[in-house]
Parts: sequence; structure tokens; C-alpha cells
Amino acid sequence: MAKSEVKVLGAWPSPFVMRPRIALNMKAVEYEFLQEQLGAKSDLLLKLNPVYKKIPVLIHGDKPVCESLVIVQYIDEVWTSSAPSILPSDPYDRALARFWAAYIDDKWFPSLSGIAKAQGEEAKKAAIDQVIEGLVLLEDAFVKCSKGKSFFGGDHIGYLDIAFGCFLGWLRAIEKMNNMKFLDEAKMPNLVKWAEKFCSDVAVKDVMPETDKLAEFAKVLMAKFRGPPTN
Repeated sequence: MAKSEVKVLGAWPSPFVMRPRIALNMKAVEYEFLQEQLGAKSDLLLKLNPVYKKIPVLIHGDKPVCESLVIVQYIDEVWTSSAPSILPSDPYDRALARFWAAYIDDKWFPSLSGIAKAQGEEAKKAAIDQVIEGLVLLEDAFVKCSKGKSFFGGDHIGYLDIAFGCFLGWLRAIEKMNNMKFLDEAKMPNLVKWAEKFCSDVAVKDVMPETDKLAEFAKVLMAKFRGPPTN
């Protein structure tokens, strides 16, 4: 696959943009990364994603594919001969992975964003409690989905690993900014081990933002928008 045939329109701090980049790396697909300026919407973005007007957008030839998890599924279905399948082969396992991915996007990530947007210490504490409560649920989900393996997807990174793991950079940045720890080894021993393995994986490490760099970016972003970026 020629590099020019596959492009990802996105921005480096966006956790959602990480998803297709990790999937492409897993499939050993070369691609061009087109940087979109956060806070502005380029003509190219508006042309390629006129419905949501959001990053990421995968450009495969002359065809745009939008929404991060839709893109990941598309990548898995197009490059079937490259690397293991990202989505589980078993229908129930696949449904379970999609369920938890939806939970992460619809419930858990808004709680994480809510920490930065909270007005007052009481509201901030409530948001932090919600994040931790969600992590406890995801610890239990890991045990069920991984079946004793290293990742949610088993022996290798899968759909749910990508869906959740893309937020680890922001999780660490918010930890640093608030001088706290979310992933507690006593409460979430499996997630702690998983996070280390996920971040060190060859498909992930080069696209995972550095914590200090992300924390500095977050300070600027919070001053302008009062919260982390959306997909």
C-alpha cells in the first residue's frame, strides 16, 4: 500500500486520533499524518466530515471514513491479511468489546473531561470519584475479556484495548496536574499491568503523547475551553 493512498487527518493530542493510528500501526499500513489545528476546522475537514466536523478522518484513496471506532473497524476489515484481527472473532466477545467501548466513550470519558470542567472542589471531587468508579468497572471487565491474557483482546492488542488505551496519556496528564493517582495497584492491579504493556507496545509507543508535553498542552486548552479535546 503506497503511503499516499492512506492518510489520517487529526491532531497529536487527541486520544481519538490515536485509535486509527494504532490500528494502522498494528496492520503495518504506511500512512501520512495530516495535522489539523485544534480549535480550528480546516476546509479539508469540513469537506471530508460535513456531518460531525470532527477529527479523526481516515482517507483511503479518495474515500473518507469518519468516527474513530468506525475507522478502527474499517481498518480491521480492509487489511485482513495483516497482523491478527483487531475485533474478536467470537460474536459474544465482539459484542462485549463494543459494549465496553461505548461505555468508555459515553460515560467514562465525559467523567474524565468533567474534572477539568468542574466548578469548585466539591464538583471536582465528584468527577474524580466517577472516574475511579469507572476504572473499577473496567478492572472487572478486563478480567472477563482478557481471559487471563495480557490484553483485553487476549494475547495482543484488540478493539477494546485501543478504545480505552488511547486515554492513558490524558489520564496520566490529569494525574500529574492534580498530584494524584487514578490507577491504584491495590484496587486495579490488572489495569496497572495492562497500561504498562499497552504503552510499551510497538504499535502504541510512538503515537502516545509524552505526559509532560500533554500536561502543558492541557493547561493551555483548559484556559481556552475548560476541558480536554473531543473526538
